[in-house]
Amino acid sequence: MPCDQIKQILKDGGALLDVRSPREFAGGALPGAQNVPLNGIANALKDLPKDQPVLLYCRSGARSGMAQRFLVQEGFEAHNIGGYSQFAHC
Repeated sequence: MPCDQIKQILKDGGALLDVRSPREFAGGALPGAQNVPLNGIANALKDLPKDQPVLLYCRSGARSGMAQRFLVQEGFEAHNIGGYSQFAHC
C-alpha cells in the first residue's frame, strides 16, 4: 500500500496497529500507531473502529497478516500493510 493511501486512510479516521511486541514497538514505530501485540488482538476488538479501516503492520508482515485474517473474520475492514521498515519513511 503506498504511503499516500495510508496517510489518507488515517486522515479519514482509520486505525494504525503495530502488532509487534512492546519491546519492538519501543524501538521505533510509525507515527500514530497503537501497539496491540498479536497475542492481545482479541482483547482489543472492543476498542477498534468497525466503521473505519484498520491498518496493521509488524516486522515482516507475517504477524500482521495473521491479525488481518482474524479481524476480517470478526467483521472489520483490515489491511496488512507489511513490515515496519517498509513504511518508516512515510
